[in-house]
Amino acid sequence: MRLLIHCGMPPGDMDYICCGGRVMGELITKGPFRTTQFTGSSDTAEDLCHETNGKVKIEDAGFDWKILGPDVDDFEFVAWQCDMDAYACSGQKCSAQSILFMHSNWAKAGLLERIGDIASKRKLEDLSIGPVLSHSTAEMMEHKDKLLKIPGAYTCFGGNELKNHTTPAKYGMMEPTAVFVPLKEILKPENFDACMTEIFGPFQVITEYNDDTLEDVLEATERIPHHLSAAVVSNDQRFCTKVLGRTVNGTIYTGIKARTTGAPQNHWFGPAGDPRGAGIGTAYAIQLVWSCHREIISDTGDVPKGWKPLPPS
Repeated sequence: MRLLIHCGMPPGDMDYICCGGRVMGELITKGPFRTTQFTGSSDTAEDLCHETNGKVKIEDAGFDWKILGPDVDDFEFVAWQCDMDAYACSGQKCSAQSILFMHSNWAKAGLLERIGDIASKRKLEDLSIGPVLSHSTAEMMEHKDKLLKIPGAYTCFGGNELKNHTTPAKYGMMEPTAVFVPLKEILKPENFDACMTEIFGPFQVITEYNDDTLEDVLEATERIPHHLSAAVVSNDQRFCTKVLGRTVNGTIYTGIKARTTGAPQNHWFGPAGDPRGAGIGTAYAIQLVWSCHREIISDTGDVPKGWKPLPPS
């Protein structure tokens, strides 16, 4: 706010309200607001839609995927970016990498092991990993154990509680964790929801595919209910075009340097395909959410002398 005022915004143009969710919810439902932009959980977004009779733009929760194409290139960079997308800020980002679809070529090159090596260097002492606000340690462990009951699933790395801390139990303290689940098991109805449950913390699901099972990957991405951000990591233009043509997300990064996290400077935050989808930061997003479309037709001046009505046609 101070930066906005410094850049010229009249202080009276903004009201800043610091309160709990229930108080703000009551204010939104009773106030004379023409539209509201909401960033937060998908459940709250749906509640607001009903309470405001649809007068809301939303950026809700997203289970974000990344697909690594068949071309193995810039290995160290891709491994580093996977770690950053999944575990930076302890994974507490709406565009965090939630599931990694890894082509078998990357698996053969040792990508899983390299991501694990990088993630293992995250320490509580330097705050490269830290408390999770949305889940307790017990809740995250319970989710991990639930996934491990799926046939063929195993812990790639992590999976333990962080040591030597005095953080209250209601906050999650978990090592950067990845659980591998076979693709054929992910697609089964009894497993799909669990595998696609967002853990707002340092946790991701990893699976492997090959050229023959790409269609299964594309099926999985379309069955995910909220299409926020995603990444297609490949310099193979034909591969990228095929994936981009078969998927829909608010923001999809593509290319060998593709990431899932880049908010908010270039994100269309809202779930793709939803007319309530909202953006943040761009001029277009600001106009769409905080303004409204109007048509004002100005037709003034004198009627021309000698004007006569046209005959009926």
